[in-house]
Amino acid sequence: MATKGGASRGIHVLKDEKTEFPILCETCLGPNPYVRMTRADQHKECKICARPFTVFRWRPGRDARYKKTEICQTCCKLKNVCQTCLFDLQYGLPVQVRDAWAPASEAVNVPQSEVMREWFVQQQEKRFNDGDTTAYQNIPLGGANFKTAEAKALTRMQRTTPYYKRNRAHICSFYVKGECNRGQECPYRHEMPEGGELAVQNIKDRYYGVNDPVAKKIFRIQGEHEAAQKAKEELREEHRKDMVKGSSSSGFVHVPMPAGSSGPAPAAYFNPAPAPGSAGATSSYASMSGAWLGNPQ
Repeated sequence: MATKGGASRGIHVLKDEKTEFPILCETCLGPNPYVRMTRADQHKECKICARPFTVFRWRPGRDARYKKTEICQTCCKLKNVCQTCLFDLQYGLPVQVRDAWAPASEAVNVPQSEVMREWFVQQQEKRFNDGDTTAYQNIPLGGANFKTAEAKALTRMQRTTPYYKRNRAHICSFYVKGECNRGQECPYRHEMPEGGELAVQNIKDRYYGVNDPVAKKIFRIQGEHEAAQKAKEELREEHRKDMVKGSSSSGFVHVPMPAGSSGPAPAAYFNPAPAPGSAGATSSYASMSGAWLGNPQ
């Protein structure tokens, strides 16, 4: 029985994870199709459930830093996220953004307390190993249980191409202090760090989908985009009303181009002709596509 601090952790024996290949997103794998990896069985503990798991380490590109898996595959499957960046595998978005569009009944809430989390992970892993397909019933695997409108909203927010810039080397701390003497041989970037909302990030906040600065930035950009679209629609509506008002005062009514028609659209149609014998009956005419209609008979 495994113990921690002299206290029993449970009556079930924790099984060590042994896998042949990690679960990663396209960005973390990098552009090289012949990437080389090293595998270490039971090398570190998962940063979510604190159980030992198989760690993979690789370099996704020539100018990239070495990356490794951070969580076990059981925790990865529960949230359908990458083992390294913890972004959604289908849309490449943070868990907080994806779960914001998921129905409350389909969201997976992993317990955060040590005892409840350990029991929950054991139950789910047992179902995975037994081949129980209902284990994924309430898990939003890449939006499989999402409705059409929700999936379209997530598709609009996702990146169309992998973001390999995320794999760059870290900034050299000695360069920031002005003490780095390696020059071009330094494996770290010689740049000054940029502050802002993305300066401090936490892996557990990203996994559980709470207080994620990346998600907050996406929500802010999405809100600004929706506000701009709303202002544009209001401006277009006001312009349309002004055109209709001006056309009514001048005696012309603007008519939209018929659907499926070809050729130039008529600029305007004249208002119905006045009654015979009225003052405007002798000068009533309209111009439509260059055609002379003449006086009404």
